[in-house]
Amino acid sequence: MFRQVIPQMIKNSRIIKNMQISTDTIDINMKLEKSINQVTLLGRVGGEAQKKGSDEHPVVIFSLATHNNYKYTNGDFVQRTDWHKICVFKPNLRENVYTYLKKGQRVLVSGKISYGEYKDEEGIIKSTTAVIADDVIFFHH
Repeated sequence: MFRQVIPQMIKNSRIIKNMQISTDTIDINMKLEKSINQVTLLGRVGGEAQKKGSDEHPVVIFSLATHNNYKYTNGDFVQRTDWHKICVFKPNLRENVYTYLKKGQRVLVSGKISYGEYKDEEGIIKSTTAVIADDVIFFHH
């Protein structure tokens, strides 16, 4: 199976196309290296979950706030908030998140980080980062 998939992935890769590398130069018998893309977040939901995507590729999206607390040398405490975009594709998890997730609720999200690009209304390419959720654990309000 990998003998067919890897050459197609390489042909479709934007980086490989820009480098103009032929798939003939790639050793099909190369080892597939194990890697890890894993993230766990514990925070509070920033707003109601939204259904996006299409009928073929539905997704539920919500924002999650996490906080870092630190102290300046003068003794002042500061809390920095980071906002994370969470995308849920798994059918049962997607429906549970859409139905039961509430703004302000504390949740634990585990998944992987995904990077991408999109064009805004003016045609400018923007970068985007999201967490693709594998699991969302709800805590009581």
